[in-house]
Amino acid sequence: MSGEASQPWVIGAVRRLGNAGMFLLQALSGMKCSFFHAGETMRQIYYIGVRSLIIIMMSGFFVGLVMTLQTYDTLNRFGAGDSVSTVLGLSLFKELGPVLTSILFAGRAGTAVAAEIGLMRATEQIDALDLMGIDPLERIVQPRLLAGMIAVPVLTLIFNFMALLGGVVFGIGIMAIDPITFWGNMQNSIGLWEDFGTGMLKAVAFGVIASWLAVYFGWTAKPTSEGVASATTSTVIATAISVLLLDFVLSALML
Repeated sequence: MSGEASQPWVIGAVRRLGNAGMFLLQALSGMKCSFFHAGETMRQIYYIGVRSLIIIMMSGFFVGLVMTLQTYDTLNRFGAGDSVSTVLGLSLFKELGPVLTSILFAGRAGTAVAAEIGLMRATEQIDALDLMGIDPLERIVQPRLLAGMIAVPVLTLIFNFMALLGGVVFGIGIMAIDPITFWGNMQNSIGLWEDFGTGMLKAVAFGVIASWLAVYFGWTAKPTSEGVASATTSTVIATAISVLLLDFVLSALML
């Protein structure tokens, strides 16, 4: 057995990571600002951001409902049911909001981006751009990369809002927690930068990871139907693992 298959999987993974890093640097180094790029980026924000709103909003609302239900049941055993908003806000802003949003983004939009670029590779559209003297990275990769970086933090804000709405519906509407106590505990316990700000910083980092891996796996997909399918699967798996690993690293550094 020869070639990459005979090498340990660790070496192959490191090589793949290095190739992905070089791909990202190459895409970012040639970034240009023009009306075309701005228009194409806005179009991609609509396709991968706006069209992901339904799953983000629905998921956020029900995550807020379930979190409030489970937290209230646990805290109420110790006579601290009124503190449910504190636990909801801290866990949502710092961890669950950015993590779940980026994973949902990878499942909905990341796979679409990877499949789209992979199909362009399979149908030789990327080669055609090369023949016409058009940089495929500039025309295909950069707008989708920027759109993902912008969309994920915005979707995280929407996810957090819908999760809070779900918490309000259950906590105030169903369990009849005093609204002043609910919001007062949350405001007194959550810091603007320490909690909300760090969560949004994570959302930006996760947006870079999710969009980067989506365009990379699509760009390097084999020009076959199996290659495109493998690229979409790899996008979800790699994004989920990378986000969770980066979340641990960022949380440890911020603490």
